Amino acid sequence: MALSLNKIVPNKKAAKKRKRIGRGNASGTGTYSGKGLKGQKCRSGVSNLKRLGMKQVLLRTPKKRGFKSLKPDNQVVNLTQINDNCKDGDIITPKSLFEKGLIATPKNTAKILGNGNLTVSNLKVSGLLISASAKEQIKKMKGAVKEKSKKRKK
Repeated sequence: MALSLNKIVPNKKAAKKRKRIGRGNASGTGTYSGKGLKGQKCRSGVSNLKRLGMKQVLLRTPKKRGFKSLKPDNQVVNLTQINDNCKDGDIITPKSLFEKGLIATPKNTAKILGNGNLTVSNLKVSGLLISASAKEQIKKMKGAVKEKSKKRKK
């Protein structure tokens, strides 16, 4: 028996038509469209995740991909950078660091770290977070430190 176009029969599962819901009672799925009477499951926007309590499970899973914290990171300035950009007796604030190009924006918190040895004396630091080693070196060089509180804005 040779194969010809008039002998080909389509697969019944592949050719099955989709159920057209809500097209009147004569269609067999009218009135409630196969969803039953009242309740959350008959409404639009229903989700199995909500009904099965899966939302809590999703909230508990660690955010490994695509998670970005809303809190900005501290901008870091080292003592070596302060040596290169500041003179004796300078007042160091977020605004002054921004003007010298050491931080990206004065709005976010900045922190001075103790990498390197400080050679500039009589510095007055205010409105910044400071590491313990940096604070010690600034005070050793007869500087004054007025540290910013560590609470972040929400």
